[in-house]
Amino acid sequence: MLNQKDLLNLNWIKTNGMLPVIVQDYFSHEVLMHGYMNKEALLKTQKNGLVTFYSRTKNRLWTKGEKSGNYLKVIEIILDCDYDTLLVLTESTGETCHLGNNSCFFSKKYNVNILNKLENIIENRKNVDMNNSYTADLYKSGTSRIAQKVGEEAIETILAAIKKDKNELVNESADLIYHLIVLLHEQNLNFSMVLNNLKKRNEKNSNF
Repeated sequence: MLNQKDLLNLNWIKTNGMLPVIVQDYFSHEVLMHGYMNKEALLKTQKNGLVTFYSRTKNRLWTKGEKSGNYLKVIEIILDCDYDTLLVLTESTGETCHLGNNSCFFSKKYNVNILNKLENIIENRKNVDMNNSYTADLYKSGTSRIAQKVGEEAIETILAAIKKDKNELVNESADLIYHLIVLLHEQNLNFSMVLNNLKKRNEKNSNF
């Protein structure tokens, strides 16, 4: 979040009281959307930790996701060199674009987005009773069985690598990642936490 010094240095006059805001995914670095904040919207964003814009068409504040539930959780706010534009790094809880895409700039697809979509599906299967859902069945089987599946898929991934079967290695790696994400969510964690941990390690050690 911005500190008091940053808030005082914002150039509201130059932008006529409306700062342009670029929203970017903290983990994938994908640009999600663009909007505007007035002072009230920025203060609410800082206070609640959810991206809030000022709608120039509705003439009111609106928190992204207030209707859809697809909120943008603020991780960091960065100022540009002229103090008249904000870059907001976020963790999304669903599709950002009202057209059902992860980003409003969806002309180019990013493979990393499938992780976000997969995590949403896996999390949604946790508390539902679905007879035709493998994920729901895994949750019902409990921690030991899910952990066992992670181990089995890890062994199969290793064997595929030893055999130098590239297609099988890719397939088994996908199975391993899927089951690992299920295990994380069963423990009320998520894969974004793993990515964040890797990011912090890389920042601490340039030889990572």
